[in-house]
Amino acid sequence: MVDTPTKVSDIIVPEIYLPAMQEATTRSNAFFQSGVVQTVDDLTFPDQGGKLVEMPFFKALGERAQLLDDTQDLEIKKIEMGQDTAVLHARALVYGASDLSSALNSRDPMLAIANGVGENWSYEFNMVLISTIKGAMNALAAESPAANTLDISGLSGAAAYIDGEAFIDAGQTMGDAKSRIVACAMHSATEAYLQKNDLIAEVRDSDGVWLYNTFQQKRVIVDDALAPSNGIYETYLFGPGAIGYDDGAPKVPFEEGRDPLIGGGQDYIVSRRHFVLHPRGIRWTPQSGDPAKLTPTDAELEIAGNWTRAYQTKNIRIVRMRHKLG
Repeated sequence: MVDTPTKVSDIIVPEIYLPAMQEATTRSNAFFQSGVVQTVDDLTFPDQGGKLVEMPFFKALGERAQLLDDTQDLEIKKIEMGQDTAVLHARALVYGASDLSSALNSRDPMLAIANGVGENWSYEFNMVLISTIKGAMNALAAESPAANTLDISGLSGAAAYIDGEAFIDAGQTMGDAKSRIVACAMHSATEAYLQKNDLIAEVRDSDGVWLYNTFQQKRVIVDDALAPSNGIYETYLFGPGAIGYDDGAPKVPFEEGRDPLIGGGQDYIVSRRHFVLHPRGIRWTPQSGDPAKLTPTDAELEIAGNWTRAYQTKNIRIVRMRHKLG
């Protein structure tokens, strides 16, 4: 009897696969695990990517208390609403049967595929997130004076290098809200430089297993998508929930099929996701012509002109630091 090769359609149960894949996306993602990315509840998603997702918010109540006086009525103050706006991302991952061969032959092929696809989505989310914060923070840096930005890259000699004092100065751009900072994202070369200067500490569990590194008691997230330009590096400081996230519901989030025209026929699967990854307090306000297609590219996300500040600066839980390495 001839063995019939296992097909994706034989082992995928969408009701089980999709939650497992989504969980795998965030399980090992440092932006999610550190609390930098947090889910925003009750978002209303449009049907197509590239569309706007409205995120209304209550403006900060900055009024002082009124003095009680029998001869004067109290004044009723208004609670004002503001409008933050995100963009809906619509993206897909496609895999041929050869890409899935090892997963199909594993003990639990459905879980193996869910984990593999989820990990690829985790990488994709990071790329979208980093392009987003580059563009959004470029917009804040263009304000006069620059908001939530410390740029020491133009200073002479060691004054341009990242160190503990410069990191504290970066946090100070948030004023008394600096205590909210919980994590920082940097290039691996920046982390290595700080390690050489004994500025990186390790956090381990009770069994001595390494969990993550810290700098100035803030969790370090390392991603080489934060590549330097002309020797200038960017390191980002984050408060909890600095990035708002939610998953939408594409009409067909998962499907498998067969293309008879490729190599005599090839099985494939498609994983589609609609999602929001938005820097809270910095509105997506695209210029004319952006996005050029249905959903924005990474390059379009990095354009400062596509973003406008909506929150007071200290309520934006992101700071950009530009620096060099010694």
